[in-house]
Amino acid sequence: MHVLVTGATGFVGRHLVSALLARGCRVRAVARNLEVAQSMPWFGAVEFIVADIHAAELEVAALTEGVDALAHLAWPGLPNYQGLFHFEHNLMADYAFIKRAVEAGVPQVLVTGTCFEYGLQSGPLDEQTAPQPGNPYGLAKNTLRLFLESLQRELPFTLQWARLFYLHGAGQNRNSLLASLDRAIEAGDASFNMSAGDQLRDYLAIEVAADYLAQILQHRGFSGVINCASGQPISVRALVEQRLRERGASITLNLGHYGYSPHEPMAFWGVADRLKQLLNVEPGEVTEHGA
Repeated sequence: MHVLVTGATGFVGRHLVSALLARGCRVRAVARNLEVAQSMPWFGAVEFIVADIHAAELEVAALTEGVDALAHLAWPGLPNYQGLFHFEHNLMADYAFIKRAVEAGVPQVLVTGTCFEYGLQSGPLDEQTAPQPGNPYGLAKNTLRLFLESLQRELPFTLQWARLFYLHGAGQNRNSLLASLDRAIEAGDASFNMSAGDQLRDYLAIEVAADYLAQILQHRGFSGVINCASGQPISVRALVEQRLRERGASITLNLGHYGYSPHEPMAFWGVADRLKQLLNVEPGEVTEHGA
C-alpha cells in the first residue's frame, strides 16, 4: 500500500510514518521543513517532499500520483485550540487541498479529527454521540468532516475520520502534562504544580495510536467515524502518579495549584468498541505488524 502522509514531521505524523513502514507500506511524506525531516529516523526510507499543502500553486496531481491513500494529519497552529484561524484559514485550506486530491484520483482519505468535536459532553462518548464542539479547533474539524461528507456525494471516495483523544509520548508538546512532569523530574524539582487531578480523561500512548491509524488505513473497506482512544478513563492524578512510578521518581505533587479548565468537562472518554471490532484488538494494545 502506498500512502501519502501530510504533517509527517508533526507529533502524530512522525509516529504514523514509522508505523506504516513497519507494516510494509510505501510512504510519501510531506512537510514544510526539510531540516526537521532529516532528523527523523525514517527519513532515508521514505520519499520525502518539502511542500506547503495550503499553497495555491501546489501541484496536487503530481503530489498524489500513484498513491493508494492520503493520511491527512497537517493542521497548523496547535495547541492553540481557541484561535479563530482554525475556521478562518485552516478549514477552507484543508478542504480545498483534500478536494483537489480526490479530484486527482485519490480513492481513500484518512483525516485525524479530535475529541474536542464532542465539546463539553460528559461520560463515555461513542461515534453516534452528536458533535457539539465548544472551541474553534473542534468546530473547524467537525465542519471539515461535514464538508467532506458532502463532497463524497459528488466525488465518491472512502473517508476515514479518526477522532484522536489525549495522546502522549515522544515529540509531544513540551508544555503538555507528562512532558512538563518529565522535565521537572529531570531537573530534580522537589514539587510539581498541577490541578487537583480529579478530571477523568482518555489517554493513549502515541505509538499505540499511530499503529491504530496505520491499521485503519489498511482496512480499505472501512468508511466513517472512529474513535482512536483507549476506552479506559483515568484520572489526571492517577496518570501522573503512574508516570512517577515508571520513572522511579519521588516528587511532591502540588495539587490544586491550577484550576480546572472551563473548556473541558470534568469526565469524558472515548468508547472504543468500533475500533476494537475493526482491528480485532483490545484498546491500548499494539498488534503484531502485518504486511
